[in-house]
Amino acid sequence: MTYITRLDGRKQFEIRPIVAKAGVIKNADGSAYFKIGNTVAYAAVYGPRELHPKFLQDPSTGVLRCNYNMMPFSGMGNRVRPGQNRRAKEISLVTEKALLPVVDLKEFPNAVVDVFIELPQTDAGSRCAGICAASMALADAGIPMKDLVSAVSVGSVDGTLVVDLDYLEEAYECKEGVADIPVAYIPSTQEISLLQMDGEITKEHLIEALEIGKKACQEIIEIQKIALKEKYNVNGE
Repeated sequence: MTYITRLDGRKQFEIRPIVAKAGVIKNADGSAYFKIGNTVAYAAVYGPRELHPKFLQDPSTGVLRCNYNMMPFSGMGNRVRPGQNRRAKEISLVTEKALLPVVDLKEFPNAVVDVFIELPQTDAGSRCAGICAASMALADAGIPMKDLVSAVSVGSVDGTLVVDLDYLEEAYECKEGVADIPVAYIPSTQEISLLQMDGEITKEHLIEALEIGKKACQEIIEIQKIALKEKYNVNGE
């Protein structure tokens, strides 16, 4: 175990600086900006509106539809090809699944709520930043929700557990390798709505990493709440 000091100088379980804002896109029904370290995500919500084509409609509830997109030249690694690709489709789907447990669309049968997530700049943790921004944007749009969802990556770098990996840590060459585990968390139910992993980790380290991730998500959700309250703060009340 040789990874003792993190490359950017952070403490072992310290998340990168966060900036969160709600209502940043004028013509959207709801929107949010979420920046963690050098990863920036914008989310815009449109709807509920009638879903087309009609064969996709559900008469018992509305449909949540997410679209994740990294802009060309936004990544720390190779240039991102413009347009939808396999990775973007996969992240769009897991984002939707991470948010669905808290969203109640039964009041909007045959309708769709579209969430567009754009990332102009990334330094790892892009799907987690997108989920945080999307959760805030849905709340800003007034969509009925049981709770907010927060997300962060946890993992192991050369056998050392860390939280909120950046790109240099994800690409770090070491004997024991790197494991990156994106986690989305619902505080009110203490449920995990997203759990993925890239790399290898022991069962014991995985259990410990998830507990670390939950604590980090609790920190993040307080920042999300403050951002939403600030938008609707009237005369200091």
